[in-house]
Amino acid sequence: MSEFIEQIYKIKSKEKKALAVLIDPDQPTESVAKIAQQCEMHQVDFIFVGGSIVTTGVLSQTIAEIKQNCRCSIYIFPGNEFMIDEQADGILFLSLLSGRNPEYLIGKQVVSAPVLAASSLDVVPTAYLLIDGGRETSVSYISNTKPIPADKPDIAMATALAGKLLGMQCIYMDAGSGALQCISTKMVNRVKQQVKLPLIIGGGIRNAETARDLYKAGADILVIGNGVEQSESLIALISEVKNKIGLKVEV
Repeated sequence: MSEFIEQIYKIKSKEKKALAVLIDPDQPTESVAKIAQQCEMHQVDFIFVGGSIVTTGVLSQTIAEIKQNCRCSIYIFPGNEFMIDEQADGILFLSLLSGRNPEYLIGKQVVSAPVLAASSLDVVPTAYLLIDGGRETSVSYISNTKPIPADKPDIAMATALAGKLLGMQCIYMDAGSGALQCISTKMVNRVKQQVKLPLIIGGGIRNAETARDLYKAGADILVIGNGVEQSESLIALISEVKNKIGLKVEV
């Protein structure tokens, strides 16, 4: 079991939830530092670094800047097979199970596997499910895959269950960067009730009420990204919600 998963179960054992902030390496250095400082101040559990398009090759600089300003665990959220840096604590080894493009199911993973196996990174086998968030996202465009329809919780559940049976250690359901709507609580609850793995939910989370509903529906970790750039108070708001809410899942 990866250190990441052990940390999640430790949080769950205390009847708590977790919060991750996704930082795009293409942001200016001052923005990265500011977000990292907010993460430190409000006791964010994880920082994910990455995105579908990283154009400036500054992954290493971004991780170094985060480490100067925050003690959070840092995990790479890779957009391609080259996004590997041993300054991070680990990497989410994603397989895009919601799509049918073999390159993102296994192809790119084969390319990166020897490098990761030789590294000191905590590698986290992760079933990645893209859910329709009301607009085409960078992930769907780059991967040339369709997201799972927002109103099809049973498809999401079956896909997540397949990930579990394939040996994945966690499920990451994502409406994508800049999603118009977040994943429904009905879908989150359907997946959580059937698939007893740590559940990460991201995309379209812009306020405390949405966060509270998703946590109660069964999310173990919420991921916020674009919303942080638009609202300086979002990290504080979501952190307050996760610190107050219990573990109980409402059906």
